[in-house]
Amino acid sequence: MSWQPSNDPVLGDPMSCDALDLVIVPRTRDLGDGFAVRRALPHGKRQMVGPFIFFDHFGPVQFVSGKGMDVRPHPHIGLATVTYLFDGAIMHRDSEGNVQEIAPGAMNLMTAGRGIAHSERTPDAQRASGQKMLGLQSWIALPAGSEEIAPSFQHYAAGDLPMISERDFTARVIAGSAFGIASPVSMVSPWFYTEVTALAGASVPLDPDHEERAIYVVDGEIEIANERYEGPRLLIFRPGDRITVKALKATRMMFLGGDALEGPRHIWWNFVSSSKERIEQAKQDWKTGRFAAVPQEHEFIPLPE
Repeated sequence: MSWQPSNDPVLGDPMSCDALDLVIVPRTRDLGDGFAVRRALPHGKRQMVGPFIFFDHFGPVQFVSGKGMDVRPHPHIGLATVTYLFDGAIMHRDSEGNVQEIAPGAMNLMTAGRGIAHSERTPDAQRASGQKMLGLQSWIALPAGSEEIAPSFQHYAAGDLPMISERDFTARVIAGSAFGIASPVSMVSPWFYTEVTALAGASVPLDPDHEERAIYVVDGEIEIANERYEGPRLLIFRPGDRITVKALKATRMMFLGGDALEGPRHIWWNFVSSSKERIEQAKQDWKTGRFAAVPQEHEFIPLPE
């Protein structure tokens, strides 16, 4: 997706336990046609959790017949995008020639590296019939030494990702390792991403071994150290503490994080880099048409002025 900055809200959530470092209330933007986006990262008080530098929650939205999402071709450098859906479908096309319909529960990792362009649209069949959409898109900042790697795309259907099923919760490991199992997705730095669906009364542990960790509560309500949090919220934890999450009602949440990068990143529009000069180059490359074209596309998002 394409990014523009917006103001952070004034938070009213107090620090609730020693393990909690920050509670972020996602700021909401309406992109038109009732399509709501909630942005948790980047935030004025926290740029990244592990390498996660961008975290958008879109929907739920109901598109009527003939309507849909149309994110025209736009560029990225220095990052990888993760698109994860709970409802609906998106057609991904990129300048490497990848065309993939994204379905709920699937892992879709597009690594931009030195540069890629892509579009995200509602598939023809769903546009004709109408569809409900709910999902997340994250950007993973690439580590030093890997920011200029070749662009690539990985897709794993929901059935290809490992899951655990306990009496009162299930977890799908989208990337990295959690609950003693590992995703098959290839990564250039250590990070993890897991969907957890819990019934009321469930207790779910958050692995203390990862350097930086957060929980994004998509919907529902949880309790940690006798404090309650309703979705949507991003809860960021200090390293090392053992955390148990209790679901107070049926809850869907994402466990995420990983190793901290070696330093901060510059972010401008859809570009992420450790170098301001590299971002300036990317601006000119997009403005002058030096990014490869996205097949089957005849539009693009102009460089913001």
